[in-house]
Amino acid sequence: MTDGRHASEVGVGGLSFRASESIASGTLVHIRIPYTQPEFETEAKVVWCRSHERGAELGVEFLSADDAFRARMVEQVCHIENYKHAVKRKEGRDLTIQEAALEWVTKYASDFPRES
Repeated sequence: MTDGRHASEVGVGGLSFRASESIASGTLVHIRIPYTQPEFETEAKVVWCRSHERGAELGVEFLSADDAFRARMVEQVCHIENYKHAVKRKEGRDLTIQEAALEWVTKYASDFPRES
């Protein structure tokens, strides 16, 4: 279990994120992304770990294609929520989540998902 706070990349089969400590490759970890309802939770396998001064950067692989797909959908919801907040901050417009989703999809869906 890690206390990773931010996914830095969500890819086709996994994701990378910061953690407070290094974890050996092959270790199973519990992933929880609380930004959607219901929360996204799954198990994943650590495939790489790079230590640095403030902990570690981990790369994990999802154990099923379904989990990988669900994580990509969570990533899209997070992008839409960020877009909603950016519009409020930059333009002063209050968008519903549905309005934000429609605008985001119109502007950015053709670039999503970006392959890493």
